[in-house]
Amino acid sequence: MESQRGLLFIALLVVSFLLFQQWQVDNAPQQPVETEAATSSPTQSGDDDFIPQASEQAPATQDTSGKGGTITVASDVLELTIDTRGGDIVAAKLLQFETEQGSGQAMPILTSDGFIYVAQSGLIGAQGDATNKGRAVYVADKTEYQISGDQLVVDLTYANNDINYIKRFTLTRGKYDVAVEYIVNNNSAAAASVQLYGQLKQDTYIDDEGSMFMPTYRGAAYSTSDSRYEKLPFDDIEDANLNTKTKAGWVGMLQHYFVSAWVPNQNTTNDLYTNYLGAKGQAVIGFKQPTVAIAPGGTETLSATFYVGPKDQDSLAKIANGLDLTVDYGILFFISQPLFWLLIKIQGLVVNWGLAIICITIVVKTIMYPLTKTQYTSMAKMRKIQPKMTALKERYGDDRQKMSQAMMELYKKEKVNPAGGCLPLLVQMPIFLALYWVFIESVELRHAPFALWINDLSSMDPYFVMPLLMGASMFLMQKLQPNMATDPMQQKMMQWMPVFFTFFFLWFPSGLVLYWLVSNVITIIQMLIIFRSIEKAEEKANAKPAKK
Repeated sequence: MESQRGLLFIALLVVSFLLFQQWQVDNAPQQPVETEAATSSPTQSGDDDFIPQASEQAPATQDTSGKGGTITVASDVLELTIDTRGGDIVAAKLLQFETEQGSGQAMPILTSDGFIYVAQSGLIGAQGDATNKGRAVYVADKTEYQISGDQLVVDLTYANNDINYIKRFTLTRGKYDVAVEYIVNNNSAAAASVQLYGQLKQDTYIDDEGSMFMPTYRGAAYSTSDSRYEKLPFDDIEDANLNTKTKAGWVGMLQHYFVSAWVPNQNTTNDLYTNYLGAKGQAVIGFKQPTVAIAPGGTETLSATFYVGPKDQDSLAKIANGLDLTVDYGILFFISQPLFWLLIKIQGLVVNWGLAIICITIVVKTIMYPLTKTQYTSMAKMRKIQPKMTALKERYGDDRQKMSQAMMELYKKEKVNPAGGCLPLLVQMPIFLALYWVFIESVELRHAPFALWINDLSSMDPYFVMPLLMGASMFLMQKLQPNMATDPMQQKMMQWMPVFFTFFFLWFPSGLVLYWLVSNVITIIQMLIIFRSIEKAEEKANAKPAKK
């Protein structure tokens, strides 16, 4: 029993330390990509910009090189900066999210100011607008567009001999997905051939100090018909290029709370690819749709969807299969997802996210009550046989073999499970870890207020009040529990455990500390009830029958 309690203590410390490391990484100062994107004209990458090779026909040789300007396109939730050279999205801000709480600055995702993170798209092939001589320079009617109704449609136009191109961006009120269409009108006497591509390009010199055990992830991801979600770190892109065909699929780049993704036509077989631009230190991930032939005098429309915004699971699931998996709960996803669903349902009723956390804690502790009862009932039985265990130690001394045999016989005789006090608590640890990932990965909790001084449940308690209360509750729990450790070193370790936990929890998100604090308070109440019922049962069993 002593060794099990020691191992349990070590396991709890290790888990807490790993979570502490992860929390430090997740809340480290963001790199230049997280700073507000500039509104000035983006840095031109020149004619050496990466363009994927057409699948069936080599690019033509017409010279489409040149420098464009920028236009601003804004809905109620998105502000995009589009370079007319190629029609690329070179900056994107999320108007409903702040860089820091109370800053009033919209959260930038894409940027081309110092740090390159852009969304590119174009047409390749014999009559494509992207050729080996450069990118087409489109023309826009205005430099600024603002949504006024339910949708905003922005057309960029370009003409090449007898072929006219319209690159159309459609933004919808309240949504972060943008419809990108190419309308190609072939007025020539010969058939035209074009192929739509879309790609994300990002600098890879991010200083990410993730822990070796639970690292954060910023990098690429993709989906195929065989695998709904695959991460593709920048290092892997540098080592080898992705080149695969799949029905439907998508490609994206992830960061904490936010994602950008290209979703090609889900009814076609698409090529997914990556490329690493070594001279620039940039990673590219993209898609190519099948080649489309346009008859003389004909018109064809090629389309894809671009998403840039928060990791909203419901919205992402509607856009493409597996896109919601960018909210990565890790190996405990099968626990985290139901907990997140329950948390969302409760929050819809109580409105306040802090109250929702309290409610879900009550639900979890109620479900886990049978295990809690088993745990503390086992502790009570172990306390009862403690004198007999001490006698066995005095009798057998250092003879570990005989001591072990005698202990097993004692457990069997007294019907005591020595692991009964440890295993239930270990079973609860995955739930704690799953909730940790829910709090860390769920953008809904970002900058969510609770009450009083707690105005952001995703960040630490600024005054350390809740961590100290949590430590005090652990200390009270320890006093109420029977101390089964006889080794002085183990006793000291157990005494210091509330202090260690308090230290680690000082930097944890206040939502997680709130969960642990409420869980401790409920456990204390359950302990008092369980111990009292055991005492009553013992009193009843020891009571002598009344004399007639």
